[in-house]
Amino acid sequence: MEIFIKIAQFLLSLSLLIVLHEFGHYIAARIFKTRVEKFYLFFDAWGKKLFSFKKGDTEYGIGWLPLGGYVKISGMIDESMDKEQMKLPPKPYEFRSKPAWQRLIIMLGGVTVNFILGILIYIMIVNVWGEDYVKPEDVKYGFSVNDTFKEYGFRNGDKITHINGEEPFDVTDVNKLLFLRNIENIQVTHEDKTVETITLPDNIGSIMWEEGILHPFRERHLAIIDTVVPNTPADIAGLLKNDKIIKLNNRPITYWNDFTKGIDSTSVKIVLLRKNDTISTQIIPEYIKKEKAFQIGVSTSSLRDAITIKHKDYTFIESIKRGNHLGLTTLKDFISQFKYVFTKKGAGEIGGFIAIGNIFPATWSWPTFWSITALLSIMLGFMNLLPIPALDGGHALFVIFEMLTGRKPSDKFLEYAQIVGFVLLMGLLLLANGNDIYKLVKGWL
Repeated sequence: MEIFIKIAQFLLSLSLLIVLHEFGHYIAARIFKTRVEKFYLFFDAWGKKLFSFKKGDTEYGIGWLPLGGYVKISGMIDESMDKEQMKLPPKPYEFRSKPAWQRLIIMLGGVTVNFILGILIYIMIVNVWGEDYVKPEDVKYGFSVNDTFKEYGFRNGDKITHINGEEPFDVTDVNKLLFLRNIENIQVTHEDKTVETITLPDNIGSIMWEEGILHPFRERHLAIIDTVVPNTPADIAGLLKNDKIIKLNNRPITYWNDFTKGIDSTSVKIVLLRKNDTISTQIIPEYIKKEKAFQIGVSTSSLRDAITIKHKDYTFIESIKRGNHLGLTTLKDFISQFKYVFTKKGAGEIGGFIAIGNIFPATWSWPTFWSITALLSIMLGFMNLLPIPALDGGHALFVIFEMLTGRKPSDKFLEYAQIVGFVLLMGLLLLANGNDIYKLVKGWL
């Protein structure tokens, strides 16, 4: 059932974004009296479609190939590759007959809608549901720290009070900020109450990426067990819900991260506190992969105890300002993250439809759905702006070249550019979804 909920959210979000993106092109074309021959959700490859009807000069429909959507604008070299139309003399209602500035606006109509839509969704989210956040003092046990970050001076139990000299709105965003923003220093209060401002390397985001440290800080919570999967080494050893782990291989344990870090590839001796009784047991796992080998989960009450979540509501005027801020920072963060695609590691991390679908939760949540949809809308807008032939950015680039030089690229050049762009996009699509399949199969093995 969970997989169907993910798929339903993914398809709803994708369909909404595609239709509104193409509507941006459609409405701009209509404003300049340019004929739109087709308006399709998904592709009607080889003329096959699920549904269609015609109104005026435009055929509206749903294709069978769910790889996007398109509008076919008369007199434009696009993914339809309609060469026959281009052999005829230009008509007044065709794209190629319009002034360059109008063609540019038509080309940018889709991404404009994507960016506006993303901001509008963020405005709606904060206006309807407000925002949850965690202040620095509300991380009860501080953070557990990755070993690499301990080399910079951080310690387990640190409470983060300031980032770049300012108190963070939500301190649990620290990992995202380190990865995507220019974070020069972090002020912490150590467990011994001493205060220290720690300076970070200029390339801290790249270090996190290359070393796979995307969560160097994790909120600490007590080592209390919530779930034990039946017929696993932990179940056979007698571990139960609400057991508190107090020793691991004769080493005292307080927090969950102490437990997960202490697991090795040999037998594991555990001392538990069960109500008022102390119980010792030994686990000889069939295999060890951190806590997954035991198939146990941390107590949700322990998680709730570790942090205090506050809530902020916004008036309509306040939500406009906050929504704009969230939309613009989301765009900046995505652009910042995009640079990692061009690293050696980046090619293997590009994700396709499965990766995007897995962003959605297994249970339906409207705030989460709209938040992800806003993010995807801004991502779609930026990706379409890339100067690649076959994307909006590629088409816009040729029009801008024409406006600056007064020379219009030939139809033959545009045809070849479209083919090259299409091949590049198909290659990226195959790479992204191939990565998804590889990771899926690898996870099963």
